[in-house]
Amino acid sequence: MSFPARLEIPEEVLEIAHTLERAGHEVWCVGGALRDLLLNDPHSDYDLATSARPEEVQALFRRTVAVGVKHGTVGVIDRHRVMHEVTTFRRDVSTDGRHAVVEYGASLEEDLARRDFTINAIAYHPLRKTWRDPFGGAADLERGVVRAVGVPADRFREDYLRILRAVRFAARFGFAIEPATWEAALAAASGLVRLSAERVRDEWFKGLETARDPAELVRLWIEAGAAERWIPEVLKGREPIAAPAARARPRDPIRLTALYAADPVAVLRRLKASNAEIARADAIVRGPAAPAGDSERDARRWLARMGPAADDLIAMHVLRYGTEPPWAHAVRAVRDRGDPVTRGQLAIGGSDVQALGAGGPRIGEVLEALLDRVLEDPSLNTRETLLGMARELA
Repeated sequence: MSFPARLEIPEEVLEIAHTLERAGHEVWCVGGALRDLLLNDPHSDYDLATSARPEEVQALFRRTVAVGVKHGTVGVIDRHRVMHEVTTFRRDVSTDGRHAVVEYGASLEEDLARRDFTINAIAYHPLRKTWRDPFGGAADLERGVVRAVGVPADRFREDYLRILRAVRFAARFGFAIEPATWEAALAAASGLVRLSAERVRDEWFKGLETARDPAELVRLWIEAGAAERWIPEVLKGREPIAAPAARARPRDPIRLTALYAADPVAVLRRLKASNAEIARADAIVRGPAAPAGDSERDARRWLARMGPAADDLIAMHVLRYGTEPPWAHAVRAVRDRGDPVTRGQLAIGGSDVQALGAGGPRIGEVLEALLDRVLEDPSLNTRETLLGMARELA
């Protein structure tokens, strides 16, 4: 793969580079943005690597954020209030497989040598328009290979998360993992248990969102031993589903976790997902997955019961079977018409019922009874009609 003669770097990034260079510091564009650009894939923001130490970067720019200053990364805020990460050239002094102790004063080549894979160890000088590729990353991009920089076993011992990153890149780009890299990943898989749940969760979610086929990602997690250690629930069901609907974008990692894992609630709790994400998975599991029938009345009652989970359950049917459920048209009709399916959509509220003499829990009971009648016949949802019913019930 040949490098383009020049890249169209955003003006704001060039301004940061000019400032650093004028102050006597070396600066290069690095990271995933270069890889993705060479693959003609939508790319992320440009990250910068520099010989300037973090405190020197902070002194040169008016607005900065210490996003990872302990590890050499400073966020520089441009005039459009967009943050760009600027990281000092560094080398690892020691690592426990999760956290590295770094030192500055390294060269660009030393900085690239500490990166995980050759396809991520390419640099471009935004001002001189020159490239550095000391580990053959461009050739690996052309061959479609994920290969560790240097000795694969060393790279994985430095950070076991790199096993999951190798799997994610392979699934995202349809690449093969180079044999020596794959063997080293398998040998190091026992170290995955030393990672934090949050880091594993982020890799799982990003992998599901970006893989060409999420089923391939799941298969790679299983083959790499990552599923056994972190999401054994995907081992307890059928073979990963190669559902065409699962390949559509954008993707929801909660729904895909529910698709591939026998117990998505257990998975998300183990990965320390948010309470809202766990609740979504729990609602998907508990169901009911569908209304009792295909009528609009059935749809109203199901929507009233499932609330926000209804959209997840409709989407799950599409993921599993590749088509809309037969009752989706009834759900759409109910929603398009604005039929009430919650107590908050009733034409009267708790204060109205209280004014009729009801108090305490009885207020909620009356409103629930009114909603039950409105679910049967939405035309009853007028203030006058509901007040009349409420008088009888109160």
